[in-house]
Amino acid sequence: MSPTSATEPPDLEPPGCAVLVIGCGNLLRGDDGIGPVLVRHLWERGVPDGARLVDGGTAGMDVAFQMRGAGRVVVVDAAATGSEPGTVFRVPGAELADLPPLEGVHTHSFRWDHAIALARWALGDACPDDITVFLVEVAGVEFGAELSEPVLRGMEQVIEMVERDYLAALRPDIGAADDPVEFTADGYLRLPARLAAGRFPSDAAIAAVRDDDLWLVPLTGPRSGGLLLKQRNPAGDRSVLVREVLGERVVSGPRPTAWDDEQKALRIPLREA
Repeated sequence: MSPTSATEPPDLEPPGCAVLVIGCGNLLRGDDGIGPVLVRHLWERGVPDGARLVDGGTAGMDVAFQMRGAGRVVVVDAAATGSEPGTVFRVPGAELADLPPLEGVHTHSFRWDHAIALARWALGDACPDDITVFLVEVAGVEFGAELSEPVLRGMEQVIEMVERDYLAALRPDIGAADDPVEFTADGYLRLPARLAAGRFPSDAAIAAVRDDDLWLVPLTGPRSGGLLLKQRNPAGDRSVLVREVLGERVVSGPRPTAWDDEQKALRIPLREA
């Protein structure tokens, strides 16, 4: 360590990102946990480069400082307006100009509006301009309850909108044709980084042999079970062990791939062309 580096203050600012998704709420209070639960679902789908997810239920007032350097911010929280449970409200940034003052705010009542107001106060010009809030109307906030069915449906709507409008552009372009893969002699299937990231963003899949093809079906995340796609190298290529799925078949060498939109699965011929 050089003499000057010891006196330099550490860089404590969070790294910038293209999209920041913040889920606010209390996981222990039924539908009030919509924000943190949604963040967990997004994580299981796979987080593309340039995106960052924050559990606002545990981050507290630090949520405001997480916004520094973000290009676009999405905040998800519960609502209690008296509307039909599960109703989704999308509040664009232009409607967030007038927010309540910060007087009396503490960690036990820190919500999405407080987070944005505090960020504007603390970050000043560094506070992002592009902020959108999604609110889902609650059915109940009983202690220890799970998310209700209406709120689960509302959450899925929000996930699809966040994916479509914010995250899809950050995911790798899989191109018009899928890249070839390679079967190894020790029973692994190697997938190039672009194919793995584009088709299997959560690094989890199930595999099955049908006729002379191996089918790989993406899963939403490791908690769903299945096979894990493990990173092979810094380039992001993946390997998945398929030896047990292949059974007595001996397969090695490169193979072409084709994506089946109807089955939502990757089809890989086992026979050489």
